[in-house]
Amino acid sequence: QDFNRLRALCLSQGLLFEDATFPPHFSSIGPNLLPEDKLRRIQWKRPTELQRNPFLIIDGVTRFDIMQGEIGDCWMLAALGSLTLQKQFLENVLPKDQGFQENYAGIFHFRFWQYGDWVDVVIDDRLPFLNGRYLSVHPRTSNEFWPSLLEKAYAKLRGSYQNLHGGYLSDALVDLTGGVQVQFSLKDPPSDLEEILKAAAKSRCLMGCSTSGRLRNVELRNGIVQGHAYTVTGTVKIRYKNGWKHIIRIWNPWGHGEWKGPWSDDSPQWDHVEPQYREAYLRNKDDGEFW
Repeated sequence: QDFNRLRALCLSQGLLFEDATFPPHFSSIGPNLLPEDKLRRIQWKRPTELQRNPFLIIDGVTRFDIMQGEIGDCWMLAALGSLTLQKQFLENVLPKDQGFQENYAGIFHFRFWQYGDWVDVVIDDRLPFLNGRYLSVHPRTSNEFWPSLLEKAYAKLRGSYQNLHGGYLSDALVDLTGGVQVQFSLKDPPSDLEEILKAAAKSRCLMGCSTSGRLRNVELRNGIVQGHAYTVTGTVKIRYKNGWKHIIRIWNPWGHGEWKGPWSDDSPQWDHVEPQYREAYLRNKDDGEFW
């Protein structure tokens, strides 16, 4: 589908785009994601029906715009959270030539790397709702729609929203960058893992991590979620008491729910860190991010 041609056609006819190749129908959701009675209750709504003044992006793109919905696509959202930290890759995926303010015709497009090429995925902006709530990812700011529309394009690329329910973080990182992925097992980590992470951060790699667990989305008492994917958003060496500590910052695509152990937001470790470093690194908020 040619985004520019389709948008021009809709604008000339005064129509909002309706995508016949990914229709507002349960085939786009997938047969097994929800029980049949819920599938029948899905409603599809455009951002212009939900908000008087919708925007694609407000004040730039950040990981904190994203809050995971009912679908288990943390693997894709964790990769997306990492992408927001590397603005030079972002424009490949999220083209700038679109929005709700100029030339709006209910049509958007996003790009993903598939089998050695960037593929342009065109969608209309009708989003699935169940009982008045977003079925899928929802924005933290109610009138900012890039996370929901990008996720819809990825669902279309993969065939349905159901096909986003469970997947591999490494696959999503490749699909968003065209890069090469490397994995390390934390059961038997390399002895220089801290140096590897530091070098990766310096060379602008996208990084994520995940927990194992047969039961998905079960929150343990320590705040970590089993069978879940996270974004690695920072790594620093910090002066602590009389020595140094390597600490790693992680973000949960739920947009809340954090680690409760050492170096967490309220932990006593921060009392032994010099005030300027504490101020620079500690964000005491339930935003899903923690050291």
